[in-house]
Amino acid sequence: MKLRPNIPAARRRSGVTLIECLVYVVVFAILLGIGTASFIFCWDHTRGTIFMANEIESALRAGECWRADVRTATGKISIETTATDETVKIPSGEKEIIYHLTGGELQRETSPQTGTRLLLAHVKTSGMKTGVRNGVNAWRWDLELAPQRKNAHFPMLFTFEAAQTKP
Repeated sequence: MKLRPNIPAARRRSGVTLIECLVYVVVFAILLGIGTASFIFCWDHTRGTIFMANEIESALRAGECWRADVRTATGKISIETTATDETVKIPSGEKEIIYHLTGGELQRETSPQTGTRLLLAHVKTSGMKTGVRNGVNAWRWDLELAPQRKNAHFPMLFTFEAAQTKP
């Protein structure tokens, strides 16, 4: 009595053994792990790039706003600096525009009734200086934003210049 049909030897060896299956599973797991790690790395850096682009945009908007205020100033601009904060008062017609830096936040106040508006939330250093160039009152604002990532590769430094048209 025959229990097994007669199968050619070449066909009997064409199946996959359990050891081969385990090797395939391990290789698949390694490739999946590398792919997942690469995806997380790229995702994290993409989010960091988006955040930095938003910070740069905010800094440029704040700088352009400051330049417009300096150009339209109708009187003498004053700076009050202490160890922890800096306040710049720009007279503009009947009102006074105030830039106030404290605790790493730069705020702009146009009038006491409207309150203050937050321009930048992560300021590391800020310095506004005046100087006379060819008889023109020129202002310079050096701004550095605080890095939000531990491994930031370059500082976010900005310099804005404006000329006061009316002394």
